[in-house]
Amino acid sequence: MTSLAPYESLYSTYKTQHSESVPLLYNGQGNNAQGNHGAPSPQPSSNRATAPSSFGPNVRRSQPMHILAVRRLQEEEQQVRPASLPAIPNPFPELCSPAGSPTLSSTSLTQPSSTHIIKVFGEDGVGKVVEVPADMTARDVCQLLVYKSHCLDDNCWTLVEHHPLLGLERCLEDHELVVQVQACMSPESKFLFRKNYAKYEFFRNPLKFFPEQMVAWCQDSNGIIPPSQLLQTFLNSSRCPEIQGFLYMKEAGRKSWKKLYVFLRRSGLYCSTKGTSKEPRHLQLLSDLEESNVYTVTTSRKMYNAPTDYQFCIKPGKGRTELKELKVLCAEDEQSRTCWVTVFRVLKYGILLYQNYKIPHQRKTAISNFTAPVRSVSENSLVAMDFSGRTGRVIDNPEEAMSAAMEEGQTWRKRSQRMNVLGSPSPQHPSTLSSVIHRTQLWFHGRIMREESHRMITQQGQVDGLFLLRDSRSNPRAFVLTLCHHQKIRHFQILPYEEDSQTYFSLDDGSTKFTDLIHLVEFYQLNRGVLPCKLKHPCTMVAL
Repeated sequence: MTSLAPYESLYSTYKTQHSESVPLLYNGQGNNAQGNHGAPSPQPSSNRATAPSSFGPNVRRSQPMHILAVRRLQEEEQQVRPASLPAIPNPFPELCSPAGSPTLSSTSLTQPSSTHIIKVFGEDGVGKVVEVPADMTARDVCQLLVYKSHCLDDNCWTLVEHHPLLGLERCLEDHELVVQVQACMSPESKFLFRKNYAKYEFFRNPLKFFPEQMVAWCQDSNGIIPPSQLLQTFLNSSRCPEIQGFLYMKEAGRKSWKKLYVFLRRSGLYCSTKGTSKEPRHLQLLSDLEESNVYTVTTSRKMYNAPTDYQFCIKPGKGRTELKELKVLCAEDEQSRTCWVTVFRVLKYGILLYQNYKIPHQRKTAISNFTAPVRSVSENSLVAMDFSGRTGRVIDNPEEAMSAAMEEGQTWRKRSQRMNVLGSPSPQHPSTLSSVIHRTQLWFHGRIMREESHRMITQQGQVDGLFLLRDSRSNPRAFVLTLCHHQKIRHFQILPYEEDSQTYFSLDDGSTKFTDLIHLVEFYQLNRGVLPCKLKHPCTMVAL
């Protein structure tokens, strides 16, 4: 975990350089209004006293100008409306412009709409139509979908641009305008709504995303930049680091691949035509960062006949794209592919990525400043009840209410052992609440295939601690824990154990046993145990 203090100074410098000043209006026009229209500006009367010019020669004082907007609108309505036709009374004057207009205006019916229609699909394949304004960003759309779908807002949701025919997809940056992205998409492409835990993971653990053997510095840096300043160097536009290494590139119009030595710089993606030479005469431009976007290949190696499974693609961002315009590349391993994709984003967007990463933390800090939680009216009206007798009673004592809640939480699992479909627990019918309650959890995905669990973990970002549980295909009574660690996906079998006519679950050969899978997950979220890391991020699928 790295400190964000270096990024804060860099971000404050960025805001200072990009702050815009608003010019002073002179009679409703800018200072250059006279030069644009060619007419002299009206001068103040000579009998008025003028204040001394203490603000410099280029600053002129503004003068009040009265605009009779209501009288002009009334005159226009009288000219447009025929005298022989009666005025149509407006039943909703507050909805018209200007406010309080007594009649319906035809100009309001001809104004173009500034909203657009987009369709977003969940991971279950069901789409939802959303009406958004033209200036709505990807973050705003995610916040809207989180609110409508009643999801947990943990700042990990993202909007995905998916191209099924090309087998490509990418996560939209939070500041991108959704309507502009949709205008460049093909008809068969669509937006997906899902989680991506790795979207800003490189800010927290930059050393895992930038291997030392792939990072090359300028000649003036002499390679003395410490590893802790890797990301800060990439975000600083005055410096020029680069990523270098061997990549396989698919030749245009062919099924064959060619191994090239590739350089990713701030000016673009280059390859060397002569070994690993960096001389300008041996460098060939493959793609420009400003006009392109980086995508991950979601299909198998067979579609592009790739030499490895770690494919990514550079695709032009504007207009419709043909297959021959794609630059399909292939890395040797997952860490190398992640490095190329991450550095492409960092060099293209720069400090904007840190701004996107910082906004949710600022909002969380502002919310945490409240000392007491805000409760709804319905929540405040809830009271603790005691139904142990014939009639229920309200528990007025707060200590007694807390004790009753603790007792209820401790005994509900014992009572659930008697809740069987046939009326009595039996080994042949283990349908107790403890054996099925895990199916209501977001991290449980039922009888999915091993390949499907790999695909879900990969799509939601291969970060440490990302996990899901599923039914075992080989053992009907067992379960499987799928866990990601160091960008590798591992599987752990959870076996049932019988003891005193009760079923327990364990993944360490019975050393640590749990009455249900919820207990098991909660334990390994706090303790690593036999696992390579703790369970941190549940892999979830939300239906819109």
